[in-house]
Amino acid sequence: MTESLLFRGASIEGGAPADILVEDGRIAEVGSGLSRAGARVVDAQGLIALPGLVDLHTHLREPGYEASETVLTGSRAAATGGYTAVFAMPNTSPVADTAGVVEQELALGEAAGLVTVQPIGAVTVGQKGERLAEIGAMAASRAGVRVFSDDGFCVWDPLIMRRALEYVKAFDGVIAQHAQDPRLTEGAQMNEGTVSAELGLAGWPAMAEESIIARDVLLAEHVGSRLHVCHLSTAGSVDLIRWAKKRGVAVTAEVTPHHLLLTEDLVRGYDARFKVNPPLRRDEDVQAVREGLADGTIDIVATDHAPHPAEAKSCEWQAAANGMVGLESALRVVHTAMVQTGMLGWADVARVMSHTPAQIGRLAGHGRPIAVGEPAELTFYDAAAGGVFARDDLRGRSVNSPYLGRELPGSVRWTVHAGRITVADGALNEEVPA
Repeated sequence: MTESLLFRGASIEGGAPADILVEDGRIAEVGSGLSRAGARVVDAQGLIALPGLVDLHTHLREPGYEASETVLTGSRAAATGGYTAVFAMPNTSPVADTAGVVEQELALGEAAGLVTVQPIGAVTVGQKGERLAEIGAMAASRAGVRVFSDDGFCVWDPLIMRRALEYVKAFDGVIAQHAQDPRLTEGAQMNEGTVSAELGLAGWPAMAEESIIARDVLLAEHVGSRLHVCHLSTAGSVDLIRWAKKRGVAVTAEVTPHHLLLTEDLVRGYDARFKVNPPLRRDEDVQAVREGLADGTIDIVATDHAPHPAEAKSCEWQAAANGMVGLESALRVVHTAMVQTGMLGWADVARVMSHTPAQIGRLAGHGRPIAVGEPAELTFYDAAAGGVFARDDLRGRSVNSPYLGRELPGSVRWTVHAGRITVADGALNEEVPA
């Protein structure tokens, strides 16, 4: 049994304040003036209570790339950022393309105990795009995989993509596509446009993303299966998803926090912290993806947390690895880009960062409303706080954050996973089994 917890006076999803009593891993009561003998009482006045955040797109690197991140260190980063569940991408070594590897990842997450770690299985063997991986075996494994992706690589062969969509339909799975035509992006270093021309860097055209999305929504419509578009980044991609949804295609899409806030102009300093796949785009694209998230065209925010060791970023731009860490900063960036601008309210934040990602990934026990009888997966956020994002704010193994030195609002104060406090008053709870 876990200890009883009583959070007093929190604003539930930005609404009226209420007390929340947690017992035996579930929400026992929600109301005012609650009390319980022996409960640990937390003064949550002024804090916003959200359902525990769920990230559909996290790179935990283990097994194989532990110099960048491990399941344990990534779980620490996630809990610190208010997450109670993360979906782990399969680009590990060995690749998570068999039941054995996804079950290993699941076990590592259970041992860490800080968040639910749900493996994502590869679509193709070794993420090579040549033949389908053991999709059925991964789905039937103890990990119960329902999301499959070759993220980092596009499933470029339309026949293989069609077969994958057909396969997962049988058990209500989803194919999460990394939309990047490999031929159109050979040697690409940043967004194609005026800035790339000025800097003399090979351009990454928006149509390389958009052409794959256009193809895949038509395949999903033809098959009648579920498609999820990873890290959408261009105005044209938003238009395509909007068009597909109007046609009734079962497509969902995600945007990253960095594509909601940062633009290609940051590349001018050749700081490799800003090198990412897909690349930072134009200001017009940032505005378009914000509008797409606000009107529901884009379904969720996903971090694409991509840790790298220092040597992979402390080098010349062309040689640097793509990717940014984002678990610890995501909620604060969404606060900046969407809440402070009036484009989303806190109930909307709960939808795009908890409810909907859990639903897309078919992850039971997460993304549930803050109501009696529901699992105690909770995040308490101080929207009135804030400060300069610093290295001390990072709890993972890598520090390749694009926000270091940047003023960000808010602060995650408490995180509760499975009825246990994993973050207490802003500090990671090291008493949680790890």
